[in-house]
Amino acid sequence: MNFLTAQLQKFDWSMVVSAVLISLFGIAAIFSSSYAKGDFLNFEKQAVFFIVGILLMIAASFVDYRMFRHNSYLILVLYGICILLLAGLHFFAPDIRGTKGWYKIGFLSLDPIEPTKIILIVLLAKYFSMRHVEMYKIRHIIFSGLYVFFPAILIFIKPDLGGTMVLVLLWLGMLLVSGIKIKHFLIILLCFAIAAGIGWQFFLKDYQKDRVISFVFPYDPLGGSWSQTQAKIAVGSGGIFGKGLMRDSQVQYGFLPEPHTDFIFSAIAEEWGLVGMSVLFLLYINLIWRILKTALDSDSNFSRLFATGFAIVLISQFFINIGMNLSMLPVVGIYLPFVSYGGSGLLGNFLALGILQSIRAKR
Repeated sequence: MNFLTAQLQKFDWSMVVSAVLISLFGIAAIFSSSYAKGDFLNFEKQAVFFIVGILLMIAASFVDYRMFRHNSYLILVLYGICILLLAGLHFFAPDIRGTKGWYKIGFLSLDPIEPTKIILIVLLAKYFSMRHVEMYKIRHIIFSGLYVFFPAILIFIKPDLGGTMVLVLLWLGMLLVSGIKIKHFLIILLCFAIAAGIGWQFFLKDYQKDRVISFVFPYDPLGGSWSQTQAKIAVGSGGIFGKGLMRDSQVQYGFLPEPHTDFIFSAIAEEWGLVGMSVLFLLYINLIWRILKTALDSDSNFSRLFATGFAIVLISQFFINIGMNLSMLPVVGIYLPFVSYGGSGLLGNFLALGILQSIRAKR
């Protein structure tokens, strides 16, 4: 018991409390959407995931993070398992609305993208920390890109454009932090622009193209633009103080699509108004700052890069999801970290927080 108390005293409680409060925002919004449907299964599962996530974070904080830094074989084995799980989706996962995104295990679902994100952060942190003085060499850019390419292509053909974008942004962000030459970075961006044109022409599904087209040219408010139109109505109708829990008309009357996942921010905005959105933003800002503070205070390149990589993933998902809800970006299926419904994402994020606590304890 004394050992547990001593470990908890080393926690960054500002980081942990921010993550917990952000999660409670999500649980409240999921309760409201469950009330609208008269089915509280999602709420009950999310509450259980939340409790398990906190316990997982505490358990992970006791694990010495340096075993990842010193054990390349362990990282490669975990990476290989993630690749197999992503590949297996195309054979064993049920087809849900044209996407094979989750394994069904009874009434639970497993999304292998979430553990893949964490393992990729660990792998890239390990790779770049060993070669930070050699990042001017193109081969390190290519090899690190291949580690990202294989899971990214498997996620892209699910199809899941949003998940692919997060992995690419993670790689690009960690490249910049690792000291890549600017001219090399610009060449990479040019290559992505060319790849995007090819992908649009030959690989994107019709509904994915329709989301982008309806975002640029919102020509059909009852079709491709419906989701973002209803999201904007929800955000605007919340006013300063919001309508209150279970009083959000867009959710309660079924106008807002996916109010527990992609558009949960709009549901929160309608219920809690500008005040609630501001509190949520401040909690995210504090969470990201405490993660980056862990990176700045770290005594090794590996721990610094891990913390930075996790911050990049959270920032990417936050801005893309908020952009979707405010019609600033097309809908690409990105959930709001710690808020949107989903056990895999919630557990993965709390696991990463646990590793960060381990970094703080062992420095």
